[in-house]
Amino acid sequence: MRKALIVWGGWDGHEPEQCAAIIRGMLEEDGFEVAVDTRTEAFGDPAIRDLHLIVPIYTMSKIEKDHAINLASAVESGVGLAGHHGGMGDAFRDSTEYQFVVGGQWVAHPGNIIDYRVDVAKPDDPVMQGISGFPYRSEQYYMHVDPSNEVLATTTFSGEHAPWINGVTMPVVWKRRHGKGRVFYSSLGHVSSEFEVPEMRTILRRGMNWAAREG
Repeated sequence: MRKALIVWGGWDGHEPEQCAAIIRGMLEEDGFEVAVDTRTEAFGDPAIRDLHLIVPIYTMSKIEKDHAINLASAVESGVGLAGHHGGMGDAFRDSTEYQFVVGGQWVAHPGNIIDYRVDVAKPDDPVMQGISGFPYRSEQYYMHVDPSNEVLATTTFSGEHAPWINGVTMPVVWKRRHGKGRVFYSSLGHVSSEFEVPEMRTILRRGMNWAAREG
């Protein structure tokens, strides 16, 4: 049986406990044995190298350098890493070791909660198959992103809330490799109620399964 670890905590505004419970249910339905922790120290445990998947849900927090290095090393050895929104993409702002693995970092969400559109960049990818572009209401994440990411979906900024980014196309969903490990990220999912959006839920679920180490 595939083994997954969810580590949740950090800023309560992203409802990490509720999101962790939803994701745990999704993974268990897909045949994972799921462990849950609330301490960033969990990333420093050498035993995480034996996992198939790690899901961080830890917005605006700090991680000890040796714990971040241990996490990066585990992914490099083949452990999958997957997550969503600020729980993964804005977890540890001062850890470049962590950001190097993730492939991006949140920097702004102009206008806060707004209506925007998600466009599918790779409709033939298994994660996006059968999903067309769709309207979405949430924080529209502006991120610093790694050019080596394989971008699966994007959004385009209107410039209404920050005129200087009018027309900028920004990755929303991507996957990448870090050593032998697979990494998946979706910026969708500000709060737990967004899991009720079928496209958001399906993309994340497929992405987590893709990222999980085989065997």
